[in-house]
Amino acid sequence: MFGLAVRSVRRRATAFVATFLAVFLGAVLVMAFGALADTGAATGVSDLDQETLTTMAVVVGGWGLLLVAFAVTSTLTLSVHQRAMEIALLKSAGATPAQLRQMILGEAGLLAVVGALVAVPFGALSGRGLLALLKRTDQVSEEVAYAFGPVALGTGLGVTILAALGAAVVTSRRVAAMRVTAALSSAAAAEPRPKRMGKARVIAGVVFFGISLQLSVMAALAGPEGFDAMQFAGSADIMFGLGLACFAPVLMRWTTTLLAGPILRFSGASGYLAVLNLRQRTAQLASALTPVILFVGIGVGTLWMQVIHNDTTPLSGVSASEEAVETLNFVITGMIVLFACIMLINTLVAATTHRRREFGQQRLVGATHRQVLGMVAAENLVLIVAGLGFGTIAALPTVLPMSYAKTDSWLPDPEPGLWLGTAAVAVVVTLAASLGTARRVLRTPAIETVARAG
Repeated sequence: MFGLAVRSVRRRATAFVATFLAVFLGAVLVMAFGALADTGAATGVSDLDQETLTTMAVVVGGWGLLLVAFAVTSTLTLSVHQRAMEIALLKSAGATPAQLRQMILGEAGLLAVVGALVAVPFGALSGRGLLALLKRTDQVSEEVAYAFGPVALGTGLGVTILAALGAAVVTSRRVAAMRVTAALSSAAAAEPRPKRMGKARVIAGVVFFGISLQLSVMAALAGPEGFDAMQFAGSADIMFGLGLACFAPVLMRWTTTLLAGPILRFSGASGYLAVLNLRQRTAQLASALTPVILFVGIGVGTLWMQVIHNDTTPLSGVSASEEAVETLNFVITGMIVLFACIMLINTLVAATTHRRREFGQQRLVGATHRQVLGMVAAENLVLIVAGLGFGTIAALPTVLPMSYAKTDSWLPDPEPGLWLGTAAVAVVVTLAASLGTARRVLRTPAIETVARAG
């Protein structure tokens, strides 16, 4: 089955680009922060510098690892769902569940190894840039020498590959366990994932919610002095966003049910097609919902947290250390948010490109280019509403306890400009990725599109 996995990756290279990029970018992120641990462990580094470097490597690197695991799971799940008919035919030809799991594991392992190896030089450069930033903001001494060694390589290669294989196990279990008739019918319906969520996914979501709640409580009780409240609150939105991501299929179904009526009323034929696809393709859109929630939740939560801190710190009391922490906070948040943004583009492009046959069939039965694009726009409107709504909720475990710790009030001053700016970026990126890809697909004649896809 590993040989089949290698041939599958070669033949379907474009279908695996999303998973490859998730592994590559995630490995770069993890290696960059792992290099800080290598730097801190070198001889001649002071205890204070070592503590700063190691803490940042463990905390931020841990966030990065979780984001990588979710990104790979999301893109790999999307890839498997897009090949539902192929997997169903393999089952009907006699492939056992164990063989299908081996094939999916082989594909994920191959992509993970190649992606992580390619990421090594980029991770080394990114780690050097992080150390330069720490020096510039006076977080570590100027004489600290950069090191890129076993921790960076071990986390970047070993842990990233393990995360990809773990994601493959999660993805393959449900598909491999389906009966042949169920697999064929699910593939025909373009929705191989059952509507009932697995227990492991529910438990993972509850665990992330619990960790987020604990961090929020610790932030609220930290008091107004120093940076303790920020240290706890800054991780709460990430954990809550990951918890929401575990329930992404349910959240998409809720949002679709809420918006189906207005879409059908005001969008005509495009709206009808959009609602039909939304109900049939929950899993595919759920894969895109995860990066939207993380992008909005982390962006709004962290920036608003910094605004609260700045507003409650008198200008005369702002030290060079606090300004350095603010700069570093923005840079680290920017890296994580950029990763989520790239994953959003990556997922939407992959999902939309795969629908070329569907678009061609719709055009052959009379749908116009405008109606197809209207359908895609309506689908992404639901995605945007869900992402903005639940992403904003994900920011609250960071914002509310930070406000209480600094002002003794759970309700912070509103920051509409901050939210609108983040929302505008999310809307532009989502629509540009999906509609831009759909426009390129529609340039090919419908008959040729269906023939190629078939």
